Amino acid sequence: MASAIEHLAKNFSFSSFKKAEDLKKRIWFTIFILIIYRLGTYIPLPNINPEVVAEFTRSHSGGILGILDLYSGGAIGRMTIFSLNIMPYISASIIVQLLTSMSPQLEALKKEGEPGRRKINQYTRYGTVALALAQGYGVAVGLERMVGHAGGAVLDPGFLFRFTTMTSLTGGTLFIMWLGEQISTRGLGNGSSIIIYSGIVANLPSSLLNTFAMGKQGAISIMSLFGLLIMVVAVIAFIVFMEKANRRIPIQYPKRQTMANMPAQQQSSHLPLKLNNAGVIPPIFASCILLLPMTVVSFGAVDQDSFLGSFSRFFNHGQPLYLACLAIAIVFFAFFYTAIMFNPKDTADNLKKSGSYIPGIRPGDATSDYIDNILLRLTTIGAIYLCVICLLPEFILLKISLPFYFGGTSLLIVVNVSIDTVAQFQSHLIAQQYEGLFKRGRSRGIL
Repeated sequence: MASAIEHLAKNFSFSSFKKAEDLKKRIWFTIFILIIYRLGTYIPLPNINPEVVAEFTRSHSGGILGILDLYSGGAIGRMTIFSLNIMPYISASIIVQLLTSMSPQLEALKKEGEPGRRKINQYTRYGTVALALAQGYGVAVGLERMVGHAGGAVLDPGFLFRFTTMTSLTGGTLFIMWLGEQISTRGLGNGSSIIIYSGIVANLPSSLLNTFAMGKQGAISIMSLFGLLIMVVAVIAFIVFMEKANRRIPIQYPKRQTMANMPAQQQSSHLPLKLNNAGVIPPIFASCILLLPMTVVSFGAVDQDSFLGSFSRFFNHGQPLYLACLAIAIVFFAFFYTAIMFNPKDTADNLKKSGSYIPGIRPGDATSDYIDNILLRLTTIGAIYLCVICLLPEFILLKISLPFYFGGTSLLIVVNVSIDTVAQFQSHLIAQQYEGLFKRGRSRGIL
């Protein structure tokens, strides 16, 4: 089967794509949903002064505001109803996954199949509402304390403003969550990832223009721009190589007799383990947690001369303490998230139940320990890889003032989502080709 798929993948043509009506409908549906999402990022919250918000966001782009504004496609800078983006839903999903690994009741619910999955998804939605309301209240309080050259950010502060801000932001998050589910079901790619991807890519033109403008003004030398271009291409190539890398563990299946009067044949396959099982979750969580103190100080909730105010200044981009803590947090989340998403014990039990085994390894606990040791080495390499990708731009920022878009986390997200989307595109196209073969076989009486 693998060789047939590889053969079909090497013989893609535009004519075969033209015949893939279902795939074209999925692509157009995804584009339509993304257009709706982008339009929503320009609908402002009621009762705010957009000039003050834009000025504040520009002056504090180095904190968590810069990260959220990047993922939301500029919605934070415009303070729109989509300002929270889909981050509450992602946070709720990860929290539910953590609780599932720790709670026997949720673990049993997960093993029930489709009914249990729907129940867990319902809990995730409840968690999304709770997180969105809490974050919406924080945004409302922060807006009331925000001061700029044109006065306050809120035209009429008070209970009514906080209530409308909470409901607007929560409604926007739930609508984005629904859009993401529609993309996953009827479109192409993972809906949540595609939405974050579109937000990052939306900032690409302005980031490139700002970078070239800095070079034209002499703020960045031509050699620095050329070196930056080489670095970005090299980082993208390195990310693609590492994300496609995997360790294949050979698996032997029981002997099966395929035809009468033929000796039984033993089939073999492999268990692929990705080098980076955690994906982009560790960098995102590490960055948000470490930048939280600086964001609290930025909103004015903490005195700049206090201990927290002084401590938060060490977490600016490029500071040694920030870089060290970022590396430690990335490594921690890489191991933690991998342990949650992949259970060697369950894999060994499934192999034993099916009569399959790893050559040279006894079934049961020995197989579990073998897979666990391989996973430990892979996760170590993957964590180091994530640290290199995320810390390299920080060292560059020490020398050159660059737009935040060129950060390692944003490149990691863009490349990962691109790889996954292309893989789904190829899967749908291959399925379309197989469907055409089956139809022709039936028409000729072969099948």
